[in-house]
Amino acid sequence: MIPHQCRDPYDWQALLGLIRTVFFYMDGRIDPPSSMHRLTSGGIARQAETGEVWAIDTPPVACIFLTPKPGALYLGKLAVAADQRCRGHARALVALAETRARALGLPVLELETRVELPENHAIFRALGFTEMGRNAHPGFDRPTSITFRREIQAR
Repeated sequence: MIPHQCRDPYDWQALLGLIRTVFFYMDGRIDPPSSMHRLTSGGIARQAETGEVWAIDTPPVACIFLTPKPGALYLGKLAVAADQRCRGHARALVALAETRARALGLPVLELETRVELPENHAIFRALGFTEMGRNAHPGFDRPTSITFRREIQAR
């Protein structure tokens, strides 16, 4: 269960398949629809060049995207295959993100999840994240996403 960084050449299509399968349950629950519908294997390859993409196992059973931002490391597309849940994969990927944030000199982990997904809110709270705000996607007059943050623990 050791995460590995995904770099070219890599089976980006396998990662895309994992993300689409894991995020499919959101269809019909969230509005606007998930950005995973616009994601392509080429987009994942670009993420690996401009940020970082990490996975567990080959073919991948879990993944996370990491993007440095001013003052924070942004966690995106955290996905764990249904038959791999409750094995510590999400916890391992978040621990990896903390290690990477520390190496990059960033004091905070940040992520967003949709308002309509309370089970995700519970998972992120259990992983030490705190709700910091609610935001509306363009064109919406109500909050559609929640920003969570977690400070990096000093070593």
